[in-house]
Amino acid sequence: MKRFASPLRLFCLIAFWVFGLGACSSLDEPKLKTAEDIVDRATETVNRLRALPKLETFRNNIQKARAVAVFPRLIKAGFGAGAEGGTGLISRRGADGRFGPPAFYTLAAGSFGFQIGVQDTEVVMLVMNDRALESLVEHQGKLGADAGVTVGLAGAGLEGSTTTNLGVDVIAYANAVIGVYAGVTLEGAALVRRGDLNAAFYNTLLSPMEILNGGVRQPIAAPLRRALDARRAGTS
Repeated sequence: MKRFASPLRLFCLIAFWVFGLGACSSLDEPKLKTAEDIVDRATETVNRLRALPKLETFRNNIQKARAVAVFPRLIKAGFGAGAEGGTGLISRRGADGRFGPPAFYTLAAGSFGFQIGVQDTEVVMLVMNDRALESLVEHQGKLGADAGVTVGLAGAGLEGSTTTNLGVDVIAYANAVIGVYAGVTLEGAALVRRGDLNAAFYNTLLSPMEILNGGVRQPIAAPLRRALDARRAGTS
């Protein structure tokens, strides 16, 4: 009689299937096209979250954020153990109050605890202070209190204590696109810089901080920057 696979083995199979599909879809795609697609999807994500009636706090808090990280497709899979990953971008608010050119990053995490399911989620993280931004960008830092970057999680399907997020360094807004997942968390997630996508998008070698400080321009990113800079209806 065959024994049932362990939760960890089942998770590994799910993770391989989920992340494998995403990887295979972009193996043959030029890096520039990949970067452009991420920018386009990130723009759609920001506009979508701005339009969600339940996320008024998003529209308020983005005006106070020092930087914004957008992951238009964050795949999560778990069965006891959990894993999540996706590629997105970070844009920093400049001295003129407007968001600047984006730098590309991959977010990856693994966790243990009660969690089960597979989900495709779009996530926007509002970085509320320069200390947290430096930790994430310069040191490819982790998210979580143990790493010195506290995170508050909010979303259209998450209510209650996550709406104020007083004193947190990063406010993460999640909107599930596909799937059901129990145990959503960004604790322990790490950002890894994507030098290949940055080089392809800007056609030059720059560090992420040089990009975020406005050291280069890319017209393709203009719609994204307009979406980030947009004000709530009725405000100037």
